Amino acid sequence: MGGHSPCYRLWEIILRSKVAVIKTRPETVFEDVERLMEMAGYRSCLDPNTTTILKDNISWHFPFLSANTTPWQLEGTILALRKGGFSDLAAVHNNTVVTDPVKGGKLNKLDFIYRKYSVRERYNFKPDDIKWVEYKPKSKMLALDKIYPEGIRIPEYFMKKNIVHLPTVKCHIYTTTTGAMKNAFGGLLNTRRHYTHTVIHETLVDLLAIQKEIHAGIFTVMDGTLIGSGPGPRTMIPIEKDYMLAGTDSVAIDAVSAKLMGFDPLSIRYIRLAHEQGLGKGVPEEIEVVGEDVSGENMRCCVGHNFASRFGRALWFGPLKRAQKLFFRTPLVYAFVIASFIYHDYVWWRFVGKRIQETIRFNSKWGDFFHRYPDRIENDRNFSGTQPANPPRIRPSGS
Repeated sequence: MGGHSPCYRLWEIILRSKVAVIKTRPETVFEDVERLMEMAGYRSCLDPNTTTILKDNISWHFPFLSANTTPWQLEGTILALRKGGFSDLAAVHNNTVVTDPVKGGKLNKLDFIYRKYSVRERYNFKPDDIKWVEYKPKSKMLALDKIYPEGIRIPEYFMKKNIVHLPTVKCHIYTTTTGAMKNAFGGLLNTRRHYTHTVIHETLVDLLAIQKEIHAGIFTVMDGTLIGSGPGPRTMIPIEKDYMLAGTDSVAIDAVSAKLMGFDPLSIRYIRLAHEQGLGKGVPEEIEVVGEDVSGENMRCCVGHNFASRFGRALWFGPLKRAQKLFFRTPLVYAFVIASFIYHDYVWWRFVGKRIQETIRFNSKWGDFFHRYPDRIENDRNFSGTQPANPPRIRPSGS
């Protein structure tokens, strides 16, 4: 396909797609992230002479571990980039119909990290921060040109800059898994994103093609310390696995993540389509996994359903598909948004999510680490990871 930067062409010629996987723990996570990024070859892909955008993943403003970029994932990445000579860092945030990025940054303990390292923050829905311009892709589009016949618009700020995606290992009700490719969705699409859900797999492939045309380099650091199994990207059960992944190939890292979770990567349409389009490697045999031996790992994740996903699937892919224009291209869309907001924030979080996070806080080293994260001092390298004496055992009330 046309439009790929020299970085990608050279990288694909010299090596097979490489994905680095390591096991980590709270007391060594910052050094481990630096080692992980070096193993994955981030210096060979990113241009140190341009701005590097940090694209965190806030799937939910509440501090639900496995759903959102973790503070140690973000801080470890910033430390490694700064040490590698990448001094010009910026973060770009987006909102969704059920997520407040400002609230999410605060509750997930990311905002103080940006302040600590003087990383400037921009919001792609604020006109003073980001200007949206029409873009004509060089690559053939599978869906976006039909969704936006009047023209595809992208953030002008993204042009010729590096981007580092910071997703987590988790399930998604519409795409089975979500990772590096899905992380571009909110950043590159502004208005009417919900129009794309029926062709969400094709949309993710189109967005990756656009990314390869506009960015100086693309890299991913993916957090799998607590992975999310269930009807993601919010209503999940976190499972402690201690993994971190990194790679220069968005398709390959999503394929490795999917395989770790117990899915056949090529059975997931966006991975298969991206592989077929030559945008990356989706076949496990064509991916070099370095670091941890994960050949026998199978987390046996399951997407499942919740109230919102059943209704959404019926509208996007099922018997109500013909009524999409009525529900999502008229004021009726606000009823759907309000219902989703009430369900997630006032029902599931209140009666299920908070209890799950209490369980994680007292029974997982990562939950304990997250709870005390703002109080971590710079020279604290002796964290033992021990749990409180006789912690309460709280059983989640279900998913």
